[in-house]
Amino acid sequence: MGLVLDTSIIIAAERRAGDFARFLDSWGEEAVAIAAITASEVLHGCLRTRDAAVRARRGAFVEALLDAIPVLPFGLPEARRHADLWAELMKRGTMIGPHDLLVAATALAHGHALATLNRREFARVPGLVLRQWAEGAR
Repeated sequence: MGLVLDTSIIIAAERRAGDFARFLDSWGEEAVAIAAITASEVLHGCLRTRDAAVRARRGAFVEALLDAIPVLPFGLPEARRHADLWAELMKRGTMIGPHDLLVAATALAHGHALATLNRREFARVPGLVLRQWAEGAR
C-alpha cells in the first residue's frame, strides 16, 4: 500500500522544516505520492504568498516535492470512485470539502492510505486508511 500526502501534511512540513529531503526521509521506505488537486493547492498557496522571501522558500519546497514524487492523475477510475463517495457521503449527511473528496477518491482509486492532519474530515470517508506523520502532529 502506498501513501498519498494531503495538503495539510505538506504545509506543516514546509512550515516546520522547510527541508524537502528531511521531509521525504521521514516516510522511510513508504512509496509516497500526491493527488493532482493537492499539487494545485500547494502551487496556489505559493502564488498567494505576499512575502517574497517566504514565497521563494515555499516555492523551492513545493518544486522539490513535485520533482521528486509522483502526482496521481484524476482520470476516469478516480472520477468513478469520486462519484461513489460523493453519493454515499451525501446520503449519510456526512459530506466533506470538495477538494478533500477529490483527494480521498484518488487515494482509494489507487489503493493507497492517506496521510493528513485533517483526520476529523477524512475519517468520514468509508474505507479510507488514515496515517499520521509524527513530525506534523506536534
